[in-house]
Amino acid sequence: MTTSAVVLVLAVFGASAVEMVEALTIVVASGTSRGWRSALEGAGVAVVVLAAIVGAVGVPLVHLVPINALRVVVGSILLVLGLNWLRKAILRSSGHIAIHDEDLIYKKTVASLSAGVDPGARRREQRDAVGFAVAFKGVFLEGTEVVLIVLSLGSSDHRMLLASLSAGVAIVLVTIVGIIVSRQLSEVPENAMKMTVGIMLSSFGIFWAGEGAKVSWPGSDLFILALIGIFGAVAAAGIALMRTRFPAPQPTLVAAEVS
Repeated sequence: MTTSAVVLVLAVFGASAVEMVEALTIVVASGTSRGWRSALEGAGVAVVVLAAIVGAVGVPLVHLVPINALRVVVGSILLVLGLNWLRKAILRSSGHIAIHDEDLIYKKTVASLSAGVDPGARRREQRDAVGFAVAFKGVFLEGTEVVLIVLSLGSSDHRMLLASLSAGVAIVLVTIVGIIVSRQLSEVPENAMKMTVGIMLSSFGIFWAGEGAKVSWPGSDLFILALIGIFGAVAAAGIALMRTRFPAPQPTLVAAEVS
């Protein structure tokens, strides 16, 4: 595999894993409080809808849009996404915004969904509209960003199948691990993963935008590694600067919502 293909696989896999951990938290909370049948059906429908979007949008992008124009647009989108992930990861690492706590998110979601629910009805596994809607919304909203990344990275170099497979593997692995470890999702180093994915997306964004504008990068695909090093250094410097020059006014609180 070329350097760009390896980075593509890692970026899509990492982004998909992070988003699916958050989605899994919601699905598990919905299943526990409202019934597993409705929660799994909602999650399954969301996955089908997202897959249909990739199929419907990805094919025209790859075959109908000129590659240079596509790379400029895709590169710009990836750069915006990457810098946003990187900004949040830097602020979390420096203590300026709250760190995600999936266990707390789980507990609050369960408490909210369990209000007024008949435990007997849950045991009978009847369909529950609220449980279905919550699971669907959780998977669909978290998966939308994954779809955008898959479409962007996959279409920019005609590697839609590779990007889709990377996302699929991440979803399957997160689901398996989630089943094994049950609700202990707070052990996942989410912020470190977001930092890594943000660096990769930002690097890919600049690389593809330059390619589309007919910039000749030194070393071709290998220059992606240099961009990753540059963004990594900038992130480390940003964290150090925020901690020393602009320290957080109070200890980081635990995030109680998904973002």
